Amino acid sequence: MSRAAVLGLEDGSTWWGEAFGDASTAAGEVVFNTSMTGYQEVCSDASYNGQIVVMTYPLIGSYGVFDLAAESRRPWVEGLVVRELMTTERGLGDLDAYLRANGVPGLSGIDTRALVRRLRSAGTLRGAILQVAPHLAGGDEVGREAVAKARTCQPLAQRPLVQESTGPSRQVGSGVKVALLDTGVKENQIRELVRRGACVKVFPATSTARDVLQWAPDGIVITNGPGDPAAIPQVTGTVKVLLDAAFQRGTTRPLPILGICLGHQLIGRSIGASTSRLRFGHHGANHPVQDTRTGRVVITSQNHEFQVDEGTIPETSGFVVSARNLNDGSVEGLAHRTLPIRTYQYHPEAAPGPKDNEPVFDAFIADVNAAVATK
Repeated sequence: MSRAAVLGLEDGSTWWGEAFGDASTAAGEVVFNTSMTGYQEVCSDASYNGQIVVMTYPLIGSYGVFDLAAESRRPWVEGLVVRELMTTERGLGDLDAYLRANGVPGLSGIDTRALVRRLRSAGTLRGAILQVAPHLAGGDEVGREAVAKARTCQPLAQRPLVQESTGPSRQVGSGVKVALLDTGVKENQIRELVRRGACVKVFPATSTARDVLQWAPDGIVITNGPGDPAAIPQVTGTVKVLLDAAFQRGTTRPLPILGICLGHQLIGRSIGASTSRLRFGHHGANHPVQDTRTGRVVITSQNHEFQVDEGTIPETSGFVVSARNLNDGSVEGLAHRTLPIRTYQYHPEAAPGPKDNEPVFDAFIADVNAAVATK
């Protein structure tokens, strides 16, 4: 063991193992992800900004890292916890080196099954990873320090996570004009839109609704992102103005809008619904979701801590629940009764995850093409 490390949780428990990645200290909310593959996509998903991720699959790192698997410009996880770290001999990048180069510490060699059972029982907990020389492994003083750091970790709602995660303005592709409000977008959302014939202009989360509408988009996407939607009222305000523009145009000149993950929650709040925290969130690539209209069940990729509260959706909003999570009954989608405005709590772009839900992008682009035809 070249370096020892400990994960301390706010409940007072400590988890000792071997360090990998960067030699720094990490602190954040500890969540678990149930994906069997896709560890690089998980690490580079901005929705994990502020969180330490525990992978439930025991063998992580076996196929290396590579550019096409990166979902953003850098890894966003605060730290990564695995049962067994593996290396690759395929000539691809190494997960350990990837995290080390990007300042992300890791912890391996612990009983991740026991840790996940604790998180499922207690709910999401704050934690901290500290590293020490091997001869200090198991020391009570270091363990207490890690627990203390976990207990003083800043809650997600108090950090400007979306402002940290949003990227610069850019434009890619050609075709119908899709404005994308970037609250922490995964690159595969952009790729899926471009692949279907869209010119995508990315607007940072700090953009105003006027900035977006002045570009005269044919459709709008509100993306995924980290944290509590209630903590970013300014972005909710922007989304509300964009929705109002769609309502005003009505069915004669429709403005299709697609909300994904945090975008789904922001649209929910914009129409007057409340949001609340799930006990331990949804993180993984195997969550069953049922369409309330057709009964069809799909397996989805998910990464979120919050949900739209079904009972608070105003009847006068024009929105209905279009999908539910079969594990806990939470809202997985909203759809307007007459306008092409749809939201999805899950990630239709997968990355990682099953491809069941790519038709979400087909339907959105079909709505955009239909709207263009009315001009």
